[in-house]
Amino acid sequence: MTPEQVATASKPAVLALGEAYNRCPTTLRRARLLGISGWAFYITGRAGALGDVRAETVAAALGFIAPDAVADGWDAAARTVRPSEVAAASLAECCRWGEDRLAALPRVDLLAALVERAVAAADASGMPLFAAWRAMPSLARTPGARVAAGLRLLREHFTGAHLVAVRASGMTPLEAVLAGPEGESGAVACGWPPPYPPVGPLVRRRLWAEAVTDRLVAPAFAVLGPADGAELVELLAAARAHIEG
Repeated sequence: MTPEQVATASKPAVLALGEAYNRCPTTLRRARLLGISGWAFYITGRAGALGDVRAETVAAALGFIAPDAVADGWDAAARTVRPSEVAAASLAECCRWGEDRLAALPRVDLLAALVERAVAAADASGMPLFAAWRAMPSLARTPGARVAAGLRLLREHFTGAHLVAVRASGMTPLEAVLAGPEGESGAVACGWPPPYPPVGPLVRRRLWAEAVTDRLVAPAFAVLGPADGAELVELLAAARAHIEG
């Protein structure tokens, strides 16, 4: 497989598995222990690696979430706990979930190694969240935790690349969400209020942005070579089936 083919084939599993721990009840309990809501934990857990920045900066980095919704979560958490503490707690929950849910995967050691090689080779230019997370000290000690932490990083890499591609296409983040598979329900979930612009003219641009996203992420997988790239795709598909099955 070519690097771009690996990026295209692996993207659905990376996007699904890279944030699955956020839906775990134990993760949500961690938010309550910090004294913040689940939304505040999600926003600050993702962006807390940036440090003590303003909500406007966080909204620009996250991109696809409405600025007002970002500010609601970020500012609410900041009144109680430092962003870096929430980020550390989020990473700890990611690793805990990986140990619990991914440790039993076949060839989990190989999957961890392949994911980590891709993360290390990824170009962080224009992707501040990915760069900030990759610079954080790793808490992953077991293969399952390493897979979960690595997939979280790859998810931020894909998301950052997609934001760059969407803006290059001439779409706004809201337009990209509306043209995506979840449509208006996705816009609502991301905090964007109606009325919404028509979707029809946006679909072709969205498809172009998806292709550009894969091209931007492909260099991360070039380090694996064709055989290991195909192996990664296979192992990720098995991991997703294990979690969602």
